Amino acid sequence: MNSIDLEKLKMTGAGRAMAVLTSGGDAQGMNAAVRAVTRMAIYMGAKVYLIYEGYQGLVDGGDNIKLANWQSVTNIIQLGGTVIGSARCKAFTTREGRLAAAFNLVKKGITNLCVCGGDGSLTGANIFRSEWSSLLEELVQKGRITDTLAKQHDHLNIVGLVGSIDNDFCGTT
Repeated sequence: MNSIDLEKLKMTGAGRAMAVLTSGGDAQGMNAAVRAVTRMAIYMGAKVYLIYEGYQGLVDGGDNIKLANWQSVTNIIQLGGTVIGSARCKAFTTREGRLAAAFNLVKKGITNLCVCGGDGSLTGANIFRSEWSSLLEELVQKGRITDTLAKQHDHLNIVGLVGSIDNDFCGTT
């Protein structure tokens, strides 16, 4: 990319919010991925949240979802594992768990999610994406969010990054 292309990218994410999480077993490169995604999103003007402890943090919400800044991801690429933590989450395999996760994203205004993990993590992300509309409908029916809020968050964009030591994804070694 040349500098003109980078300038066109700058601020194209203004007014948008995204979250980054790592899930499943930790793997080499996860910290570098978290740093790259976070910094590029900030460069583009987006608000970035780091979700600590993977899907468990997404389900639990609260202090597990923290607003990131440029310094949040400084000096992490040389570290092993994942600095934002990674946990398997039985609750996310249930609709109730995904409902809690959806509520936590909507509460923070997040409509973009980057998931770094293996087969189970990315499969979970796809299920979450496919259920998103019905999860929002259910949150409205239960009175947890307003219809207006549901309409503002009617689409969830998900990017899946392979972060696995299993060598079970075509094209990754």
